[in-house]
This record gives sequence, C-alpha cells and structure tokens, in this order.
Amino acid sequence: MTGTRRKARVIALQALYELDCTEHKGEETLAHLAAEKMLPREALIFSEELVQGVLQNKSKLDKLIEHFAPAFPAEQMAIIDRNILRLAIFEILFNNKTPIKVAINEAVELAKSFGSNSSPRLINGVLGSIATEYGKNKPIKACAKREREESK
Repeated sequence: MTGTRRKARVIALQALYELDCTEHKGEETLAHLAAEKMLPREALIFSEELVQGVLQNKSKLDKLIEHFAPAFPAEQMAIIDRNILRLAIFEILFNNKTPIKVAINEAVELAKSFGSNSSPRLINGVLGSIATEYGKNKPIKACAKREREESK
C-alpha cells in the first residue's frame, strides 16, 4: 500500500511540475504520466485526487507557503519545491486522509529524490511549522480561521 501511494505522489508531483511549466491540461498530463508509468487503478485515483485538490486550492496553498516561508515567496521558489509543498500542505490541511507525520515524511522523501541539496530541509521546516501551528486535530478549522483573519 505504501509503495502504491508513494508512486501516486510521484506521479502527482510530476504532473504538478509539468502543469506549472506548461499550458497543458491536468487530465491529459495525468493520463500520459499514468500510462507511461503503468500505475495501478488505486494509485491513479489517488494521484488524480491530489492533483485536482492542489489545483483547486492553489492560491490558498501559495498563501500558506508565503506565510510559513516568508524568505521564499512561492513564485520565486524552485518549481519542484513549491509543488512538493503544495502537495504536502494539501494532504495535511485539506485532504485529512494522511497522518501529518506521514505527509511530512513523504514530502521530505520527494525533496530528496527530486529537489536540490537544500530542499529536504526547507520542506521539513515549512511543514513542521504548519504542523505545529495547526495541530493534529483541527487543520481545516485552523486554515479557515486564518483565512478569515487575513481577509479582515
């Protein structure tokens, strides 16, 4: 199961990276990546859920990145780091299907595989701060509360 979900995260990350760099459509990008990697059905479903969730919440995710990494504005951050953070923050605060520690560990592993030498530390630091601030039991409520406060 873990291997399947990790493969799904890799495909989701690759799709998000491609979508960040091109004008391609999300469905087409996922379809060609899934066919290329011969993903099992359950992994494809998980990848689609992650990509769609990130795309639907991209502006919120980017605001959270900028809040927790003010020295690295999202638009100036390395594309791979930005998308690893978007993916992990979506899993932690919006999706609520993955334990926080697992989401952080998976993001750090993605950073080790695809990012620069400094990526794992950046990813771990930002996600650790988010986990500390939002806690284990109320991520969506905390996120909604922050949005209300910022809009005042």
